[in-house]
Amino acid sequence: MKNPIWTIFRKEVLENLRDRKTVINALILGPVIGPLLFAIIMSTVLTRELGRAEKPLDLPVVGAERAPNLVAFLATRNLKIEPAPKDPEAAIRDQDEEIVLRIGKDFGEDWAEGKPAEVEMLFDSSRQDTGAATQRVEDALKAYGRQVSALRLVARGISPLLTHPLAVVERDQASEVARGAQFLMFLPYMLIIGAFMGGMYLAIDTTAGERERQSLEPLLATPVPRGQIMLGKLAATSAFAIASLLLTLIAFALLLPQLPLTKLGLKFNFGPVVFLQMLAALGPVVLLASSLQTLIAANAKSYREAQSWLGMFTMIPLIPTIIMMVVPVKTQLWMFAVPLLAQHHAIMKLVRAEHIGSMEWLTLAGSGLLIAGIAAAITARIYHRESLAVSA
Repeated sequence: MKNPIWTIFRKEVLENLRDRKTVINALILGPVIGPLLFAIIMSTVLTRELGRAEKPLDLPVVGAERAPNLVAFLATRNLKIEPAPKDPEAAIRDQDEEIVLRIGKDFGEDWAEGKPAEVEMLFDSSRQDTGAATQRVEDALKAYGRQVSALRLVARGISPLLTHPLAVVERDQASEVARGAQFLMFLPYMLIIGAFMGGMYLAIDTTAGERERQSLEPLLATPVPRGQIMLGKLAATSAFAIASLLLTLIAFALLLPQLPLTKLGLKFNFGPVVFLQMLAALGPVVLLASSLQTLIAANAKSYREAQSWLGMFTMIPLIPTIIMMVVPVKTQLWMFAVPLLAQHHAIMKLVRAEHIGSMEWLTLAGSGLLIAGIAAAITARIYHRESLAVSA
């Protein structure tokens, strides 16, 4: 062979392109279906919440006749007052109503005496879609309370400003892009898992699969150095992983602009420059994943064992995302030396339109390539074992 690495690379790529199952799993299901499901779920949730915020909220009221002014005020706040069910608690438990307002029996007397008049809000906080409705009703009740409080003070010749010793001015420093990035917390995981899944099937097939088909032993018997054989197979695995990553990035670049975020005053930072920067940030982890997958597959005793181990291996990219969601911390330079964690921070910085320093880029690339090189060196040693070609 004039170029053994290229020959083996071409052989493995062509063989796996002929395998319809591998192509579907590596280049369709992960890169396309994942982003599509993400976009559908996000679009459905955002559209539903926008619709709920704009349309009137049905609000059953118990004892509406006891507080006609309050009920009239609530009606001006896009709340549709309706008759209350016979058993408000049961209606909440059975999910027939989201929220029920109950005006106390002594509301009129307490109101006339200037005492706090009781108003109950009945709801089920364990229901995911109740929070927005509860907040709308609570805000309306507080607004009515502030208005009446101010009128009572004015009637007594007292300035309402005396009850507000502090003038709190909120100045949100988050940009539209940064707020939009809150919806993309799972983006790093989905991009990394796209690269992991893209090369996994090829890594299994090129070692464990060929061993069981008894086609690995003739290949190892050729005069080609086994290190070059391993590099050819690793290059093919990396090529599939990069192709899967590219398709995943393209899918997100096409689908994210379709989400109705502009109605919320939010933006996604996912232009061509960010696309290329994400590709550069994920490049080292592609090589790292391919090296580790080839190492695990070469060390497995059978195709089934390799599939089991690599199936669990794909859960590792989820760890940094979960940690950052539960314990968010300020990004520091040492974090860019930890593979996967580095990619998570880099991607979130990019979608938030934040600057990534040259030292951070060098640390991210250097640590990923170093560990990938170590994994490849260990794999090369395994390829020199005589037992590699023997199926268990």
